Amino acid sequence: MRVFHFIPLVLLLGLVSCNSVTKEQASSINTDLVVVSAINVPVLVEKESNDIILLQFNVLDAPIELSAINVHLTNDTQSTELSKLQVNYLGKDDVKELFGESSIKGIENTITGSKKLSKGLHHFKLALNVNSSIDITKLISIVNLEFKFSNGETYRPFLEENSLSWRIGNVVRAANQDNCHTYRIPGLVTTNEGTLIAVYDNRYNNSKDLQEDIDVGMSRSVDGGQTWEPMKVIMDMGEWGGQPQQLNGIGDPCVLYDHHTHTIWVAALWLNGSTPDKMAWWDSKPGMKPSETGQFVISKSTDDGLTWSEPINITDQIKDPAWQLLLQGPGRGITLEDGTLVFPAQFKADIGSKALDGGPYTCHSTIVYSKDQGNTWQIGTGAKDNTTEAQVATLSDGSLMLNMRDDRNRKDKSETNGRAIAVTKDFGKTWEMHVSSNSVLQESNCMASLISAEIEVNGEMKHVLFFSNPNNKQARKNMTIKASFDNGKTWPYELELNENDGFGYSCLSIVDEKNIGILYEGVRELYFQKITIDQIITKK
Repeated sequence: MRVFHFIPLVLLLGLVSCNSVTKEQASSINTDLVVVSAINVPVLVEKESNDIILLQFNVLDAPIELSAINVHLTNDTQSTELSKLQVNYLGKDDVKELFGESSIKGIENTITGSKKLSKGLHHFKLALNVNSSIDITKLISIVNLEFKFSNGETYRPFLEENSLSWRIGNVVRAANQDNCHTYRIPGLVTTNEGTLIAVYDNRYNNSKDLQEDIDVGMSRSVDGGQTWEPMKVIMDMGEWGGQPQQLNGIGDPCVLYDHHTHTIWVAALWLNGSTPDKMAWWDSKPGMKPSETGQFVISKSTDDGLTWSEPINITDQIKDPAWQLLLQGPGRGITLEDGTLVFPAQFKADIGSKALDGGPYTCHSTIVYSKDQGNTWQIGTGAKDNTTEAQVATLSDGSLMLNMRDDRNRKDKSETNGRAIAVTKDFGKTWEMHVSSNSVLQESNCMASLISAEIEVNGEMKHVLFFSNPNNKQARKNMTIKASFDNGKTWPYELELNENDGFGYSCLSIVDEKNIGILYEGVRELYFQKITIDQIITKK
């Protein structure tokens, strides 16, 4: 959250200038502290109300009455792109009370109301609504704010252009849309046609992981993420084996695009039987049959995501019968230049190491790969114990980097907190821990995204790694994209997209030569943002 203090209304920010208000003016309305806090969140097209600024008034003596707030937008703002401004007073337990609202008709907009402010602290939130026609790469900026009081006094801090700016985002799937309680577990790829393919869990009854009534859903965008087609269910095990839908959940998808054959692959975990009061992670057992253990299932599309094959079960090709569970990523996989398909994966097994909770089984991140365009599949060894959800990317020398969720980070919030990182040159037969492992990319313990790309920088092609996760050791908040030009040793460039709490999973994909896309979880819903690559690699 970007915080601007006015004492009184003198803006304390290095890049922003402000005309000061004299002490006489301040004392006449009994306040010497107003704090304007810009909330670092995307303005979401499908949202009824996007809170973008928190206002705090500290009234020292006699009550004052706030009568209007003027909001001045930048000159390039089109009134057709924006809908409404709204100000709410935050009462006890942050219950909102409408102060006033105004339709946006141009650059200057006034929100009128009446709120008497007694001695003490008072909080308001300014919200913005935008129309669906707005370009999702646009920045919305506020140039100036004015606070008017019933005694005729006006506070007007002068802000430099773009000092208060917000990016736009889309709600690809909203909670309760299409009778689905929760959408989770995003995966994202871009096809040769420029189509964005988003996959995710349709969690119909609640937010719970498998076992539950869950299908894999898919959305397409053919205009770079500006709009999204209606959702399609692409993996649904129905009532297989005579069991109800609730006992045939399939989810945690991982999507992969083969740019050689124009084939989209999606891997998912299918759980048959069990009961909804149990979790697949704990209830899946050693064995190979659906009645015993979770199944590694794939589906494919050869027509840019329009139609999909029936689920193909490859469990018997890659799972060790002694393992308790094997599943994919989730997120996304990659296709190498020689045509090898690579999914990140994870397995739970007793191979001499124990779980951090003392259990007999521990988990290991690895990769699953195919060298014959998906006809047969193989699996690597575990990269590190007590690691789970992973993502895989190529380094500049062609080796594979596995970026892993490490369960040690549940408790470890010290300098050794961070994503576990390993590298292989032989498709996971052997692994070498990377110099950045458990020290550079902090996390609260969550899924993350990693992709590699060749990017033109100052006229020269560079191999770049992009990474996204909730950039916070304590909580799933501060969704951030980072960039590295040295194969992940350092990450000097980062751009925070959303400071709010969420479920935290994310997936990146290069949209085109100038833009990167990210699909990530809010609370029970999925957001998409399209960010200019230059904004990331110049933001230290």
